[in-house]
Amino acid sequence: MELVKETNTLTKTPVRLLIAASGTGGHLFPAIATAAELADCQIEWLGVPDRMETQLVSSLYPLHTIAVEGFQQRFGLGTVRILGGLASSILQVRKLLKSGKFQGVFTTGGYIAAPAILAARSLGLPVILHESNVFPGKVTRWFSPFCTKVAIGFEATADYLPRAKTVVAGTPVRSQFLARQPLKLPIPDNVPVILVMGGSQGAVAVNQLVRECAPAWFEAGAWVIHLTGNNDPDAESLKHEQYISMPFYDNVASLLQRANLTISRSGASAMTELAVTGMPSILIPFPFAADNHQHFNAEVFAKAGAALLFPQSKLTVEVLQSKVLYLLKDSEYLAKMSQAASKLAVIDSAERLANLVRELLVR
Repeated sequence: MELVKETNTLTKTPVRLLIAASGTGGHLFPAIATAAELADCQIEWLGVPDRMETQLVSSLYPLHTIAVEGFQQRFGLGTVRILGGLASSILQVRKLLKSGKFQGVFTTGGYIAAPAILAARSLGLPVILHESNVFPGKVTRWFSPFCTKVAIGFEATADYLPRAKTVVAGTPVRSQFLARQPLKLPIPDNVPVILVMGGSQGAVAVNQLVRECAPAWFEAGAWVIHLTGNNDPDAESLKHEQYISMPFYDNVASLLQRANLTISRSGASAMTELAVTGMPSILIPFPFAADNHQHFNAEVFAKAGAALLFPQSKLTVEVLQSKVLYLLKDSEYLAKMSQAASKLAVIDSAERLANLVRELLVR
């Protein structure tokens, strides 16, 4: 495994880079953060129609879209259709790369990465793939050997990619996480705060547990900030002066910087944000995540001493209630968890990835 090396080599003509990132914030935000560090490059974007990139990227970079599907189904007629679509999308990306005179591709995985990787390598162009989860997704596992470099968010990921040329680069976060943010919520300064995050879609099962536990936490003097997501039918069922509930919050960085403890799912984006803010956490992996990747993410934090890990199926109201109360009373233990989380962070991840792009594309 290598460490990313900085390079100051620049060309007079800007490098033309195609970024392939689509779908969820976990794929898009790291790509957008990396692109922002590459102001010296001419960047265009490859995505899929009707996904998040059409709102987040189209105003920032020229956006090209192709129709491509994931590889989640078992082998059958659907697989034949998907493979046919993949072959067609590879040809489309080849044509784009040639006509646009691109010099390389940067991708953050997901099914958009497959045609981007294969098209670029068929033209002899370098490809940098970034994988943010500890356990890589299918596309990363299958296609990483074809990539020039695979940048990984966690050192443990290299164990699952033995045939890839991996380099530890961390996962970029939005700029708001790198500077102190004001908290615009009416919470006293001297009270313990528990932040509950269920991911971009929320987590109804976790929400229900938290609402049952909350009265004991209120009695202990704690405040609860609860990001419920949009799919919880009981989101408005708990009312208390120490309880703030909302579907989502734009400036999550300010919440993490204020909280004493977070109860969270363990998607790659959330884990990166917990590490960057040095946040002690209780992690409840989403049990139906692809390849159980949230469990692998949480396991790294638990082994490092940065978090307590509980499978959703084994977590009861009594256990969650008592663990939170115990942690809030032991400030020394919380401080050790915070230090352990910070050690997992790569603060300059976007800069590392940008330097890697320059290193491989600038000749």
